[in-house]
Amino acid sequence: MGACWSNRIKAVNNSNTGVNSKIVSRDGNNLSVSGSKVSSSSVPQTPRSEGEILQSSNLKNFSFNELRTATRNFRPDSMLGEGGFGSVFKGWIDEHSLIATKPGTGIVIAVKRLNQEGFQGDREWMAEINYLGQLHHPNLVKLIGFCYEDDHRLLVYEFMSRGSMENHLFRRGSHFQPLSWSIRVKVALGAARGLAFLHNAKPQVIYRDFKTSNILLDSNYNAKLSDFGLARDGPTGDKSHVSTRVVGTYGYAAPEYLATGHLTAKSDIYSFGVVLLEMLSARRAIDKNRPSGEHNLVEWAKPYLTNKRRIFRVMDPRLEGQYLLDQAQKAANLALQCLAVEPKFRPNMDEVVTALEQLREPRNMQKSGQKGNTHCHPNSRSTGNPRPSASPLHV
Repeated sequence: MGACWSNRIKAVNNSNTGVNSKIVSRDGNNLSVSGSKVSSSSVPQTPRSEGEILQSSNLKNFSFNELRTATRNFRPDSMLGEGGFGSVFKGWIDEHSLIATKPGTGIVIAVKRLNQEGFQGDREWMAEINYLGQLHHPNLVKLIGFCYEDDHRLLVYEFMSRGSMENHLFRRGSHFQPLSWSIRVKVALGAARGLAFLHNAKPQVIYRDFKTSNILLDSNYNAKLSDFGLARDGPTGDKSHVSTRVVGTYGYAAPEYLATGHLTAKSDIYSFGVVLLEMLSARRAIDKNRPSGEHNLVEWAKPYLTNKRRIFRVMDPRLEGQYLLDQAQKAANLALQCLAVEPKFRPNMDEVVTALEQLREPRNMQKSGQKGNTHCHPNSRSTGNPRPSASPLHV
């Protein structure tokens, strides 16, 4: 989901000590990929048969014809985007009956259609249903239903009108105005709550592909995690980790996971640190277009994160100084903790949530005009809330 293009780490032998050279590029680019209380925090352990997963999910089983009608026969002008999974189309269904309706009536949906020749296949399609069919939380995208008919494999999601966090951070143009500091903190907190929910589920769920393209935003900038194709049950009993082939996106995967294939919740927390750093800096985790020495965001930024006088070098210049310096330092310190080389020194997601909640508390939001509280660039000016995207992005 999200903007579904990425450099996915296809596989790494467990004996390797670094990133395997076999990287799958979906689009030829270096890196870019796709209200109420919790209603469920338990999901049956995998693996299960396809029949068991489909029968136990609380999802609507759409016919292919229903989704063809909802998307106007998958017309090109209904396409929201495409990636390794396939194509994503905009559609409409009745809010109550979930029957296809005319464009502009009912509720908007995003329909993801599996490309049988794509990098993602039935296994990831089924994982999406297994997890999002059982787990529900305000910070997880809502999966409405699926289509499993002949060779057709489709997923139906709620439509997220502001698209992915990746687009807001890295795309330029009138449709993507810079996000304010308060919105960035709000998005980080929402994403953290989603991860914390997964880590506290029984059994624990490790997301394994946390990145900005998988953080989707609704009209109020509420963040929801998407794309559970690589999610995995965490260790159970006295086990400390899950041994698995290494998958994910280069630049976000934890070093110990790359080296050993040992997966824990702390692997997700490292990825969160990378994403938080991206939110602060508006720099990609890996960007070969940057000058030499700045290709890897974590390696470049770490020396600046602990230095009060140099933190501004990491901050997104498009913020134009409209943030409290002490808040920026706290956020940078949190990112640094999440990026600890040793997993045991990283906080858990509940601690991350608490730290971000404190950043949003009113007592921390002092007037930016108070001397010494706001870092300003020479030509800084007030930055308003970003305008909504003129062309909705796909889920």
